[in-house]
Amino acid sequence: MYVTERWIFVVGIGFFSLCFLMTSLGGQFSAKRLADSPFTIRTEVLGGVESRGVLRKISDMLEVILKRMDSLSKLDNTSTADTRRLDELSLAINRFQPAGLVERIQAIAQNVSNMAIKVEQILQSSMAQGRVRDGTSNQCEVPRDPRFPDCPGKVDWMRARWTSDPCYAFYGVDGSDCSFIIYLSEVEWFCPPLAWRNHSSPPTQHALQEKVGKRQAAFRTDLSILLEQVGTGKESLSFMRRRIRRLAPQWATAASRLHTKLNGQWRDQKRILVHVGFLTEESGDVFSPKVLKGGPLGEMVQWADILTALHVLGHNLKISMSVKELQGFLGVPPGRGSCPLTGPLPFDLIYTDYHGLQQMKQHMGLSLKKHKCHVRVIDTFGTEPAYNHEEYATLHGYRTNWGYWNLKPRQFMTMFPHTPDNSFMGFVSEELNETEKRSIQQSKVNSVAVVYGKEASMWKLQGKEGFLQILHRYMEVHGTVYYETQRPPEVPAFVKNHGLLPQHELQQLLRKAKLFIGFGFPYEGPAPLEAIANGCIFLQPKFHPPHSSLNHEFFRGKPTSREVSSQHPYAEQYIGRPHVMTVDYNNSQEFESAIKEILKTKVEPYLPYEYTCEGMLERVHAYIQHQDFCVSESVFPPSNLSKSGPAGGIRTPGPPFVTLLNSTALGWASGVPAPPTWPPLRSLRLLVSQEDQSCVEACQLAGLVCEPSHFRFINNKEALRGLEVQCEVIDSEINHILPAFSVVRRECSLQREPLLFSCAGHSAKYRRLCPCRDFRQGQVALCRDCL
Repeated sequence: MYVTERWIFVVGIGFFSLCFLMTSLGGQFSAKRLADSPFTIRTEVLGGVESRGVLRKISDMLEVILKRMDSLSKLDNTSTADTRRLDELSLAINRFQPAGLVERIQAIAQNVSNMAIKVEQILQSSMAQGRVRDGTSNQCEVPRDPRFPDCPGKVDWMRARWTSDPCYAFYGVDGSDCSFIIYLSEVEWFCPPLAWRNHSSPPTQHALQEKVGKRQAAFRTDLSILLEQVGTGKESLSFMRRRIRRLAPQWATAASRLHTKLNGQWRDQKRILVHVGFLTEESGDVFSPKVLKGGPLGEMVQWADILTALHVLGHNLKISMSVKELQGFLGVPPGRGSCPLTGPLPFDLIYTDYHGLQQMKQHMGLSLKKHKCHVRVIDTFGTEPAYNHEEYATLHGYRTNWGYWNLKPRQFMTMFPHTPDNSFMGFVSEELNETEKRSIQQSKVNSVAVVYGKEASMWKLQGKEGFLQILHRYMEVHGTVYYETQRPPEVPAFVKNHGLLPQHELQQLLRKAKLFIGFGFPYEGPAPLEAIANGCIFLQPKFHPPHSSLNHEFFRGKPTSREVSSQHPYAEQYIGRPHVMTVDYNNSQEFESAIKEILKTKVEPYLPYEYTCEGMLERVHAYIQHQDFCVSESVFPPSNLSKSGPAGGIRTPGPPFVTLLNSTALGWASGVPAPPTWPPLRSLRLLVSQEDQSCVEACQLAGLVCEPSHFRFINNKEALRGLEVQCEVIDSEINHILPAFSVVRRECSLQREPLLFSCAGHSAKYRRLCPCRDFRQGQVALCRDCL
């Protein structure tokens, strides 16, 4: 059979007949999994938007019909007439033949609608007779219980809308009040349980884990299973597979080192789902077609490394690249996400992105709110607390297209450690051994510069001709700009353009070059780290004023107020000279001086430890073993912490904060008890910011890192007393700059909403209380005692 731009609609009940039809159509339909409805078949042939909508409605109606016919088949006393009519309907459905004509779809839809009406009539009649015979009609009256005030209204809603989503039929809803109340009391929680029902509740997540028992994770070095899980069929997946293979020896070496470092420490094996939302067809998958055309690869680099790290650490991993796979792995009922999951979540952790989070919301419905503590969102640029809190963001102008999920901010995981409110996930760059480093230094050509920019649009920067001409006077300029047939006109004639290079050829070019130069875009990609690791000096532009969501289109709508002072702030701040130079490109004298300095400077290949395979394994291991956002965090310390006991009685511990030796910071007193926390409280250093200074800046100036998990330990009067802050008024508010105080007005304010604890917030009127911590050498995400 030849299929040419027409829709093919398959209806059938028998599994084997369905398989036969799929085979005969030459593979035009994707394979059916056991949990799928016979009608939730994804078509791959072309068709109009209107046709797809009609087919989707037909599929939903047929799914409801089957569920209700199944309910009818379970009635023992159905009348002979009803049985005959039911048989006729079954035969009618089985007589459906594949139709390839778009113009017949509306007629088919009408027939399906007629069937639904007939089934409804039969079901209502039969169920009514059954209720009278078994005496349950009186047992299904709508409860009027003050403990469940929403029950009557929810029953009314179900009467009118229960066919709006097939998931209700999946849970046994059949149009009767009994089924409504059973659903609303046993699947959801709006009605009281019926006395005559068996109320065995599904096992909780904790109970399930106890039953299964904990398993120890063991490091893996064989990546063949992972490569099979990643799959094929898209260039983006092929890119990720190539990267995983290329770095496999380094991951194996890193696993061995970390295993030795942990010295036999127990590691829980976690059940982990990775859903790469931005690569799904439902999100548009705009990245895959651009992989071979110079498009952005940073996200795919990071996801490939995340998958590898989780696999190498020995966890039980499932990978989803489509909404259908997501539904199957989560075990959500078929439909549009109106019904919650009834059993425990089958995963301890779910890694996804903003696209995947939206897809989970659509298909998990109410369950997402219950299970969202298990979610980790891979978020390139970060999400600050003021944007994350939905109500606060809406009321105070922080609402964007991306934030407002009300997650704990550390559940967002970034590409670089630029927002301490989030967790730093990162990626890896290839690490060179000593022999390779010596070889690179011997083969360096002092006069070769490579431009950072694979797309021609990146070369459209106004004024680039001036600084490129200066560069051309001193160095041979190379480009790697994608083109198909002719040289991109945006690239000057004196630039030697290699076109888009495979990764290994790009590595060879970087190992030869002395300079890697950025134009200001893309922001914060992996390429500069790769260049520095191959012995290049990275030259980048300084931004005056800094770029942010307030003044730059690229950042507009992103859930962060961060001000970006250069193309790659991490390289500027955490690496710096001599490997990184940041200058004003509009100042030709400053730019030329930088080029002359670079020609005289000799550097060795350098890679920060946190971007090595071992560094990433170490960090991800610590997160998985210690971060638990499902445990409620109580307010601390209790109100009587520093008060005396009765006369002659036992005194409670003294003030929780003590001045540290040779420091202006306060630390946690060793004799004061505290609940277990990670990072441990001994890493805490309590500081005060200046006006209009964030805790990020205040901690950095002290050589420390802001630690948002410690905010709850300093959000109290004891911290203010320890800092000797003069407060005439102490109140509590909802504001992302709190806890803080005003020196002029002697007003002190504590935070009332834990989700708004923020390292990033600042105010010209207030000085902030800042919880800082130390960090491991080369691993800013972890404190010294965090491993």
